[in-house]
Amino acid sequence: MSYTDKSWKYSIKAGTTTGQMENLRETERKYASLAVSLAVVIGVACFLLAFKAIGKGLILGSLFSAGNFVLMGETLPMRIGHTRKKASGISFLLILARYFLMAIPLALSIKLAQFDLAATVCGLFMVQATIMGDHIFALLKTRIRKNRVF
Repeated sequence: MSYTDKSWKYSIKAGTTTGQMENLRETERKYASLAVSLAVVIGVACFLLAFKAIGKGLILGSLFSAGNFVLMGETLPMRIGHTRKKASGISFLLILARYFLMAIPLALSIKLAQFDLAATVCGLFMVQATIMGDHIFALLKTRIRKNRVF
């Protein structure tokens, strides 16, 4: 069944997507918390190594990355079940809101010397890097179980 199928629209209106929304929230929680935790660990290591601006930038970027990821997941149902024109308008406004959210840590790191710009940019990609790392780790784990690494 595709997302544009009428039964999907009906299930959204009928409110039967609670199981799907719970899976979505589990995924959001898993990757957002893992990304922020990883950034905090790396950030604390940077603090201990006297790279405070890098640690702060990484943590700042990852917090906004996690917020962006959660916002993207929570607003997904708003785009489904509408006409194409209305869904496109909603999607456009949500993309603008997410870009504005991502611009906040960039503007802070440009204006304030206490945040490193490059580390903030890396932090903004922390959720995506965590998802990629999780999938690569799962792939390697299955290949090792089958006794063939490559």
